[in-house]
Amino acid sequence: MNPYEEALYHSMDEVAAQLKVTENPRHRAILELYRKHVHLEGSGQFDKIVAPEMMGDHPHYRIYWGQTFEVDGKDEILNFYNSIGEAVLWNTDEKIAVADWGFAAELTLHQLAPGRELKMLLVDVDSDDDYYHLQSRQAFFWPYDDQQRLVGEYIYEDPNTRTVEKVAKSELISSQRAAEIHRELLGRLPSAA
Repeated sequence: MNPYEEALYHSMDEVAAQLKVTENPRHRAILELYRKHVHLEGSGQFDKIVAPEMMGDHPHYRIYWGQTFEVDGKDEILNFYNSIGEAVLWNTDEKIAVADWGFAAELTLHQLAPGRELKMLLVDVDSDDDYYHLQSRQAFFWPYDDQQRLVGEYIYEDPNTRTVEKVAKSELISSQRAAEIHRELLGRLPSAA
């Protein structure tokens, strides 16, 4: 199996481990919704992420990836997700703490993307058309409302941890294949979407 495919299959292992030891129903719901959100995002089902049962009425994102930008409201969030383009994203080395307000995590975020997309994140690459593997340590804070609906994403990258390497096209996983994997994993969830 392609190592990037393998990584996608295991990207939510820490959430699964947390669910095994989490008894609080609210905390479990938050972890389940986070995992579902990741698989919906990875499979391109953005409209389901902003559905009333998943997301609060007026969510707000603040993200630092080389520069700070904010995304306010469901329409802007849908535009943000649709702008991701050909990038394939996944997490590793995740540590999660869940509480009544939501969850916090520190993780390594990986992105496989063409140079033109990484340049928008102020990543210095040689070519617009070559593909690269970007990884960095990041902190996530995702608050949830009293109905266990996401109301924000606050994501902060440590730019000193960034590494970038060119990836041969023969080693890539396509965004279409990544979406297939996420749909498969979504179908395995206890309450499949």
